Amino acid sequence: MSKKSIIIFLFTIFCAVGFSQNKLTDSLKQQLDITKDDTSRVLVLTNLGMQYRNTNPDSSIYFSEKALALARQIKFRRGEAFALSTIGIALREKGDLPGALKLQIQGLQIAEPNNYAIEAAFCLRRIGLVYMDLKDYPNALTYLYKALYKQESVLYKRGMTIEYMNLGMTYEYMSQPDSALFYIQKAESGKELIEDLYPEVNRVFGNIYAKKGDQQLALFYYNKGIETGSKLNDYRTISFIYSDAARMFRESDQPDSSIAYAKKGVAYGQMASYKKGILFSSTILSELLDSTNPKEALYYYKIATAAKDSLFGAGNIKTIQTIIVQEQERQKDIELAKTAYQNRLKQYGLLAGLGIFLIIAFILYRNNRQKQKANKVLEATLTDLKSTQSQLIQSEKMASLGELTAGIAHEIQNPLNFVNNFSEVNTELIDEMQQEMDKGNLADAKAISNDIKDNEQKINHHGKRADAIVKGMLQHSRSSSAIKEPTDINKLADEYLRLAYHGLRAKDNFFNAALKTYFDDSIGDISIIPQDIGRVMLNLITNAFYTVTEKRKQMGEGFEPVVSVSTKKSGETVEIKVKDNGNGIPQKVLSKIFQPFFTTKPTGQGTGLGLSLSYDIIKAHGGELKVETKEGEGSVFIIQLPNN
Repeated sequence: MSKKSIIIFLFTIFCAVGFSQNKLTDSLKQQLDITKDDTSRVLVLTNLGMQYRNTNPDSSIYFSEKALALARQIKFRRGEAFALSTIGIALREKGDLPGALKLQIQGLQIAEPNNYAIEAAFCLRRIGLVYMDLKDYPNALTYLYKALYKQESVLYKRGMTIEYMNLGMTYEYMSQPDSALFYIQKAESGKELIEDLYPEVNRVFGNIYAKKGDQQLALFYYNKGIETGSKLNDYRTISFIYSDAARMFRESDQPDSSIAYAKKGVAYGQMASYKKGILFSSTILSELLDSTNPKEALYYYKIATAAKDSLFGAGNIKTIQTIIVQEQERQKDIELAKTAYQNRLKQYGLLAGLGIFLIIAFILYRNNRQKQKANKVLEATLTDLKSTQSQLIQSEKMASLGELTAGIAHEIQNPLNFVNNFSEVNTELIDEMQQEMDKGNLADAKAISNDIKDNEQKINHHGKRADAIVKGMLQHSRSSSAIKEPTDINKLADEYLRLAYHGLRAKDNFFNAALKTYFDDSIGDISIIPQDIGRVMLNLITNAFYTVTEKRKQMGEGFEPVVSVSTKKSGETVEIKVKDNGNGIPQKVLSKIFQPFFTTKPTGQGTGLGLSLSYDIIKAHGGELKVETKEGEGSVFIIQLPNN
């Protein structure tokens, strides 16, 4: 196997199927003996650390720290992020939540600026799991969904399957069994990708059915998880399963069974140094044995207290809060810098536009004083006005393009990174293949050629991804042909809803809103200029997202932003509605909203041209643009187009 093939194999080792943990660990140790001090050795050491995470966290930290030191020595940033995240996992298993959170954030600060999507997803996932340990489930979901989106962007199916499992686990903790069952079933469908984590999948299934009151089915999955965990020496998950089963028996008034399972939970937790499993099981034992065996109850109470102090002691919680505040401040500083830069650009544009208008006003004034040249000057001024109008319209179009670009530009970098990386790999593989052919080793040369072929397919796949993204952006940014064509209005509306949403998500990681669509399938194609109507939809949808976001800032987490898009055929007219549950439009300014340069947004955040241009576009199509609003409850913008 070639050097580059070894690196690719090691980086995707988590996808290995059919290996027992011992066999995989032995394979990695053998690879370590023949690997030099380079990037491949960093990956071998880190993967060894991963293999020990559930059985021996100290060994996991040992191998991962060696990987971290080597990665920093050879300036292998991807490996450094990977190793930091792996050490963080082991610290979490040992109960050091502050240390785990700190290292995951350090890894994320390396991975995100360098567009290391998989490593960034690893760190985001494990930050979410720390929040899960702290029972901060909303923040846990936020980070787990971010990790899922990262892995979807590079089609990393194993990572996506793990995220389904973690989301199912989180929703189960939140006592939302239906949502939990939805995600854990998605994880179950990809179980061949996560055989090393399959005991955890069975544990979540067991907890879901325990909450649904089906003790027999819950016990079936608990036993299945214990069986698969024993084969993998996964003492951590086994401890957790025994703890969950003990809780189920306790809640169903079966104290003897609960005590038996809880004792096993403590034993397996101690084997894996797993503080959470020890805490949960020993707490159950101290409470159940209090009336029958006070001495033994006291013994387990002391164990529970020690585990709880180690995990959630005042010092740990204070340290975690400090780390979280520091990270939030860092993210806030980044966003403030972005906003300030964008506001400056907008202000410069407005000042330039004002200067143009002042010049035009001066020319008109001077021409009024020079009557003998009035006709020629008026013609020139009219030409200037038309040019200025075109520039302003193009400026607004480019502003809407910017909304989309913010959301998808980073996606172009991902396929380009893959194309560049696999191209470099192929160059080295071709050299190695030629060497093998010169030696007469045709079998090795053929094996290398297969690697080259696989890499070429990946280059082709990611090249097409980049091509599709660029074509979509060009389609939006090109000048309108002014030629109407039959267009599926439902498809157009759905496309611009998703583009606007992901564009804002890319600029603001904390932005979120529920999206609803109600499309009339009987409409069919209607004759419109798709680029122009698309810009109108993008403007209305972006405004809707802005108003619900502002309302959420005022009302806090209790408010759920909702934006809906619907279509309806009504006689000779087709209606498109964009509805939000924001603050609505004050009645005193309602009559001005379609006027050029009028905006309700703060200075520097809007040009006041979006609705004006949208109104003109709809009028040019022979339609109407109307608004219905109620202060404090929301607004509905209604586009009415001829159905011809």
